[in-house]
Amino acid sequence: MNKIVSKIKPDYKAKKRAFPYQMEAFMTVKDMDYSAIFHEQGLGKTKIAIDLLLYWLQKKDIDTVLIVTKKQLVKNWLDEFSIHTYIKPKTLSSNKYDNFYVLNSPAKVIITNFETLSTDKERMGFFLKSRNVAIIIDESTKIKNPKAKLTQDFFDLAELFKIRTIMTGTPIANRPYDIWAQIYFLDKGVSLGENFEDFKQKTDLSNNLLKDNISRHTFENFVSEIYSKISNFSVRETKKSCSIELPQKVYNTIYAKPEKTQYEMYIKVLKDLKIEVESDNKRVLDDDTVALKRLLRLMQIASNPKLIDDKYNKTSGKDIQLENTLKSITNNNEKCIVWSSFIENIEWFSKKYVEYNPQKVHGAISIDERNKALMTFMKNETCKVLFATPQSAKEGLTLTVANHVIFYDRGFNLDDYLQAQDRIHRISQRKTCYIYNIMVENSIDEWISKLLEAKQYAAFLAQGDMQLSEYIGNVDYSYSAMMKEILDAGEERA
Repeated sequence: MNKIVSKIKPDYKAKKRAFPYQMEAFMTVKDMDYSAIFHEQGLGKTKIAIDLLLYWLQKKDIDTVLIVTKKQLVKNWLDEFSIHTYIKPKTLSSNKYDNFYVLNSPAKVIITNFETLSTDKERMGFFLKSRNVAIIIDESTKIKNPKAKLTQDFFDLAELFKIRTIMTGTPIANRPYDIWAQIYFLDKGVSLGENFEDFKQKTDLSNNLLKDNISRHTFENFVSEIYSKISNFSVRETKKSCSIELPQKVYNTIYAKPEKTQYEMYIKVLKDLKIEVESDNKRVLDDDTVALKRLLRLMQIASNPKLIDDKYNKTSGKDIQLENTLKSITNNNEKCIVWSSFIENIEWFSKKYVEYNPQKVHGAISIDERNKALMTFMKNETCKVLFATPQSAKEGLTLTVANHVIFYDRGFNLDDYLQAQDRIHRISQRKTCYIYNIMVENSIDEWISKLLEAKQYAAFLAQGDMQLSEYIGNVDYSYSAMMKEILDAGEERA
């Protein structure tokens, strides 16, 4: 594949000026062969990335910059280019015929998704050997699992890129070891070691940390050193550390009483779960496949019993609270996003609450339809509510037309929770942001809340947001004991 040169000289000027903290990040990493931009979500990492690629194309020996993002964010990147630059990027998709022409064009910027690069890995390898290509990986936690084929494909191609940059606001997506593969893509193990299993063992937020002092000290000391090992090529700003002022974020916990039939269903499953756990002598962990299946049933009943029994026709405790909260928000003529982990809930809500002219986004809807729904929510004044799953709309989107988010239920993934709430808490937001967590009292919801809190503190420590002494003063490992209390409660109430 020969190098193709464009006869038209591109305009590499940026249309908009960066904020001071964005300029500082740009100046820090612009001449590095590899770097990580870990600014907290909502602080405009896309602008930093665009300024970087404009600089590389103009000042460095780079022919093309490849941006890899999630499928649902490709349009968002195209929109950002029209706002910030005079360049019109090309895109790679599942259409291999079109991809052939893109890769044989003099395109300066190409945007694609993770799966396309992995599927077309061989052709991409030839392309990288024929040109000087830089890569920017957006939402790099997509390659956090080093054993996944997709991640392995990125590892294989890594050294063919002349410059490598990764970006995410949540490098610790769930547990501290999530950062290992992202950094390995950059430096092949120089900073965090070449052995993932060894790294994972030392950074696992396990149930042992509450009572095992040695394990706890090992975990805390090792995790506290992670950011210092990567700080020479990483930049990290939080909303607290940067100079920009954002509206306050207010958290509200709304407790719901379980409806009688819902309560009976919950206790039955809880009792069965306790028997299962005791019979195989295994602890219930949120990162164990078998345990997740057991816990999911409890989550479903606490969220909406209809998820496991379509004959359920009562009004659950959470639904009463959702209805009241939506009414209060919309009466003030403000918009709201309602998050649920379950597609069935999103479908049900969008039919039940038609008076709010709602839109819905979830994984069973095509990306084009999702984009239309999001545009309607942002542009149509009569559309007051967006119902969505975090997995389909938690990243890269600015939804500051709303200043309320309601978590009808939450899963075990920290990234889902942090990213989803910060769709509204971003640079363009002018109003106070309200985060509501609806929880069934004395249920698995409370354990999930405690577990997510522990994961968030571990992420703070690993990302350099918190010193070890502050972490020790705040962290609470009681989530392991709380699960035992939940299981025992099932026996007491039966």
